[in-house]
Amino acid sequence: MFERLDHCPICGSHSLQNDRIIKDHSISHEEFALTKCRQCEFLFTNPRPTPDGLSRYYESEEYISHQNKSNTLINWIYSIARKFTLSWKFKLISKHLRTGKALDIGCGTGHFLAKLKSKGWTVQGIEPDSGARAIATEQLGYENIVDSFDMINSKNEYDLISLWHVLEHIPDLDDYLTRIKILIKKNGRIFIAVPNHDSFDAAHYKDYWAAYDVPRHLYHFNQNSMKKLAQKFGLKIVDTIPMKLDAYYVSFLSEKYKNNGFINYFNSILTAYKSNSYAKNNGNYSSLIFVMKVK
Repeated sequence: MFERLDHCPICGSHSLQNDRIIKDHSISHEEFALTKCRQCEFLFTNPRPTPDGLSRYYESEEYISHQNKSNTLINWIYSIARKFTLSWKFKLISKHLRTGKALDIGCGTGHFLAKLKSKGWTVQGIEPDSGARAIATEQLGYENIVDSFDMINSKNEYDLISLWHVLEHIPDLDDYLTRIKILIKKNGRIFIAVPNHDSFDAAHYKDYWAAYDVPRHLYHFNQNSMKKLAQKFGLKIVDTIPMKLDAYYVSFLSEKYKNNGFINYFNSILTAYKSNSYAKNNGNYSSLIFVMKVK
């Protein structure tokens, strides 16, 4: 089942235009259209699977964020990078917050929450995928991991709410961001990491750019659309941080899609290096972390 949006999820405009067709290279091999808002230029997958129909597009052993296997070279690279980025993420958060209570939305297998817990944080996570949730609860306990936002007590307040490459997957942006604004403390911080379709690697790989990841990615952000989204919900972006390793992982996958399963590692590394180099001038890294607070 599919649904079509007749308005922009950010500005509400009904002035929309077809932008391009992108293939799901990783699971279904179906094609999906991207729509662009003529008013604010936000890009989103449209039509898209209904919330009930989305789950089948995640059913793959290669969907690394939902399991701990390193069953392919790319997944092995991802696993190595994940170990490094856990410490890196903690250092980023420590620049804004010393300790407190954290909610990780789309916590996957719970590695990030486990890192926070080891540093004295009180943690809670939301993970709808049953396999990933089982791994997370094994690390953190059933009381700390729930399967939906509906199980979070709205009276609780959090010092940190994080969405690491999750916002682009959430069907109802308004619902989630409204809830997040209610749950975050006045002096708390919201960390949102998303791919950036204005990056050099996106322009280089075009329709093969792995971070389009349709239809799992329902929205396709850049710096401008994230600023507009923050403004809509009364949030202020206080820091924007590049995720430089993402350019390499995305380039590996993009080469695989472009070359029918063959990965030219030299081209991947060169493209990622160029992407990070060019982004020094305009901030358009392959992925960006937006740190927000309530105005």
